Amino acid sequence: MPNAILDPTGTVTTSAAQPAAARAPRRASLNGARVGLLINTKTNARPFLDEVGRLLTERYGVTVTKRTKTNFAVPEPEDIIKEMAQESDVVVTGVGDCGSCSAAAAADGVVLEAAGVPVAVIVTDSFRATADAMASLRGAPGYRYAVTAHPVAVLAEDQVKARAAQVLDDVVALLTQSGNAGA
Repeated sequence: MPNAILDPTGTVTTSAAQPAAARAPRRASLNGARVGLLINTKTNARPFLDEVGRLLTERYGVTVTKRTKTNFAVPEPEDIIKEMAQESDVVVTGVGDCGSCSAAAAADGVVLEAAGVPVAVIVTDSFRATADAMASLRGAPGYRYAVTAHPVAVLAEDQVKARAAQVLDDVVALLTQSGNAGA
């Protein structure tokens, strides 16, 4: 999307109406699913998503694959999105706890959804406006994501695990029909 400008105040301005981005159909359940974790390299993102993956494996018998972004501040390249869409039934990404990483996580979520994969993006509550603005800019106004308290980067290991456990039900709801996220 050349020359797109993201207003840091959370206001989206666009000169042409864009069609709404496609949402991937939701799974009935996560039982036995292939879960892709897209780790954005922010401090504590890996242990946070590792814990989400561990809990999903424990509760639903999922298989987890992990990818680490090269740059947390930009959306993933198209070839990586295609690979993730082929190798994953669902994707969890984050943790957006700054403006650029929250915007990139929302962009990744919208693009993966358009590729047919349900996504649970995780951002901190301080950056909802940024995630909302990027989703709208990408043609997905009202895009739903999971929210955890800000910040995540400064937490100790046990606090990171606790936060991951707290957001797990929201992640599951975003990926399955129970959350009506595909509506």
